[in-house]
Amino acid sequence: MTPAAGPSGAAAAVTFVGAGPGAADLLTFRAARAIAGADIVIWAASLVHPDVLGHARPEAEILDSAGMSLEDVVAVYRRARDAGLRVARVHSGDPALWGGTQEQIDRCRELGIEVEVVPGVSAFSAVAALVRRELTIPEVAQSVILTRLGGGKTPMPPGEEVREFARHGTTMAVFLSAARSGQLAAELLEGGYPTDTPVVIAHQATWPEELLLHCTVGTLEETVKRHRLWKHTLFLVGPALSASGTRSHLYHPGHFHGFRRADPAARERLRAGRRGPAPGGGSEAGDG
Repeated sequence: MTPAAGPSGAAAAVTFVGAGPGAADLLTFRAARAIAGADIVIWAASLVHPDVLGHARPEAEILDSAGMSLEDVVAVYRRARDAGLRVARVHSGDPALWGGTQEQIDRCRELGIEVEVVPGVSAFSAVAALVRRELTIPEVAQSVILTRLGGGKTPMPPGEEVREFARHGTTMAVFLSAARSGQLAAELLEGGYPTDTPVVIAHQATWPEELLLHCTVGTLEETVKRHRLWKHTLFLVGPALSASGTRSHLYHPGHFHGFRRADPAARERLRAGRRGPAPGGGSEAGDG
């Protein structure tokens, strides 16, 4: 069935909008335009800050998805298709992460509805910004693992347990796991993180009720329970959260690219550092 044209003359469409971690001013311009242009806005009131609805038109139909099943939401999409209406489906964070969006996109395709996805600021990057930390520090951590603890409502595939990812020793962002903080701490330790590995705990990041806590893997469980956290909480874990004294090669005077020449002496020092110490304790470039 071909989607009907709506009041604006445009064909029916569903736009999945990443609302970010909470603060309405973290929406992208594209996200704000999608909400402003929608005839129907479906939003998760328990996860998205209400200020985001300030972008919606006064006459837009506003539906809270908290009490809706997938079938209920798809029924709205079908109604929108038949009436030529545009829908903004507003999800917290980024729609690509734990948003339940793929099953909705698949249904929209079955209904013949045009779909657009607008990315949003994920909570892990928002929290990194709040604590002013880079998550990929040269010579410390060059990867970020996004995951959640097993044992919840959605089973984890084999090999994706927190303890298995922890073996990499790099930066981890752990979502949807505050209710089982003891299990989380145990798996992080079992995977190899030392007890003094820094942890940032963020509750409702960027909301007025925001709470940021600094602890270690060894004190994670006690910290979570003391503050009675169980929802809307993210953990950043790893040595990059306290590392300092390293330097990126990108802005080193010995590094060159299409817009900058390398300083010859600095380049030789940089190359010598990459080669590492020569046998006997000296470097391959000489002991100087």
